[in-house]
Amino acid sequence: MVKTTRTPIECSPISFPLSPPPACSLVLTLLCCALWLAACAEKKAEKPKTAPSVPVAVATATQRTVPVQIRTIGTVEAAATVGIKPRIMGELMEVHFKEGDDVKRGDLLFTIDPRPSQAALAEAQAKLARDTALARNAEMDAKRYAELVEKNYVSQEKYNEVRSNAEALKATLNADQAAVESARLQLSYCYMYAPISGRTGNLLADAGNTIKANPDDPIVVLRQIEPIQVSFAVPERHLGEIQRYAAADTLPVEIHVPGDSGPLIQGRLTFIDNTVNTATGTILLKATYENTDRRLWPGQFVDVALTLTQRPNAVLVPSAAIQSGQQGTYVFVVKADMTVEIRILKVALYVDHEAVVDSGLDGGETVVTDGQLRLAPGALVEIKEAAKSQDRPS
Repeated sequence: MVKTTRTPIECSPISFPLSPPPACSLVLTLLCCALWLAACAEKKAEKPKTAPSVPVAVATATQRTVPVQIRTIGTVEAAATVGIKPRIMGELMEVHFKEGDDVKRGDLLFTIDPRPSQAALAEAQAKLARDTALARNAEMDAKRYAELVEKNYVSQEKYNEVRSNAEALKATLNADQAAVESARLQLSYCYMYAPISGRTGNLLADAGNTIKANPDDPIVVLRQIEPIQVSFAVPERHLGEIQRYAAADTLPVEIHVPGDSGPLIQGRLTFIDNTVNTATGTILLKATYENTDRRLWPGQFVDVALTLTQRPNAVLVPSAAIQSGQQGTYVFVVKADMTVEIRILKVALYVDHEAVVDSGLDGGETVVTDGQLRLAPGALVEIKEAAKSQDRPS
């Protein structure tokens, strides 16, 4: 076996200079600058980050003819109301209707016991007949005495006495005739007829009751409900234009009964009060309706819309799109690039749930109806799927 001997190798130390030579320093500086410029260029080439879009609901501004209306609350009133009161005292013999029946003008409503009045009429007629006979005899005596006084068969005083008696009986005859007419009139009061066509109300006396003449309360009230009226008050500032439009044509009035799903009830303005209520600053108006379908009933509260004129080619937007700020009324308009801008508007009036725009917006433009609180001019928006198919709110 051969032994090998390892001989250690001695290395001499290597020394580095403390600072690089000028040539190396320049190279390192240029390399750092190149890396910095490359990083800046790469940063420039990156696409800038954009703000997230805001989800909004939108609607399209429409253009159509709309009515210029005054809206208020009205009260339904019967066209005529008559309280039926007996004019004579007596027993109520018969009631010829039931409560709530419709009656026509001239229909018999009540019969009061006519026997006392019939007896009074018969007595007056008998007295008239007796006095008629006496007056006829007195007139014949007066003629006979006139011939006798001419022949001096009787004195002038006797003739004057006979003549005065005939004149007195003639006056008595006139009084008797008046008494007969009065008795006949009293007898007519026993039969009470409907003075108007209408619907009967609550009956306060039944057959068999003894009623007095001219009581404090009527025994029944008739109300005419075909046609029927609706009374309503509007602020006095509208009086001038109401008078102006009413002078040119009959103004239509639309009525909506709360809870009634039927079509609007169409009527016409028929009354403008002759004075303004100084306590409320309003003027009383009345509209008349045929009411053949009985949809209106006295005492109801209804929504009234008085149409003054028509506004053609008006631009309308949902009321939900209208905002108010320091510069006035405005809306957010969605542009083609899906950003929004503020548009200052002049609103003329509100119709149902829409605003009629005088200026600042054209028909066909898209406005934001929900989500305005998160918007600013130039903001990017995203239209909610649920709102895309709805141009107008319900």
